[in-house]
Amino acid sequence: MNDTLSTAVFVDRDGTIMEDRDYCSEPKDVKVFPGVPEALRRLKSNGFKLFIITNQSGIGRGLFTVEQYRAVEGEVLRQLGDGLIDATYFCPDVPGQHSSCRKPAPGMIVEATCEHQIDLFGSFLIGDKEIDIECGHNAGVRTIRVKTGPQSDTTDSIADWIAEDLLAATEIILAAK
Repeated sequence: MNDTLSTAVFVDRDGTIMEDRDYCSEPKDVKVFPGVPEALRRLKSNGFKLFIITNQSGIGRGLFTVEQYRAVEGEVLRQLGDGLIDATYFCPDVPGQHSSCRKPAPGMIVEATCEHQIDLFGSFLIGDKEIDIECGHNAGVRTIRVKTGPQSDTTDSIADWIAEDLLAATEIILAAK
């Protein structure tokens, strides 16, 4: 086992990396926000591992298949650029059922931590919804809520920081590192 732990940034997908399309099942609907690939490259070049963690209840609801999800994921990764994301984790569970992976549960972060030897104390989560922030806190990482998703009112957020977008969140992380 690797004796050195890496710091990581866990990033929500829909509304944070790309435009939030309800139950996105078509690669043609993927639109990564401007500046996101560059922001993620800056984090990567500063030594962070990068992970996408995303609730995908459309799978559990029968709205699209895992294969369709993978096709969308492939397009997201293509638009971001090769070798940028270390791994992607998704949870197909629907709201209301017991789930250890559906945010705000920390299961996807826990899984990434075990598979990639992550130092949670030095890591961050960026998301556009309060359940993302709760997930980060449940896992023990610092959190940044961005205003790029449909729920842009952050008045009552419990996030450690609020940022306009992922680019601004990157600046916060690099300053706090």
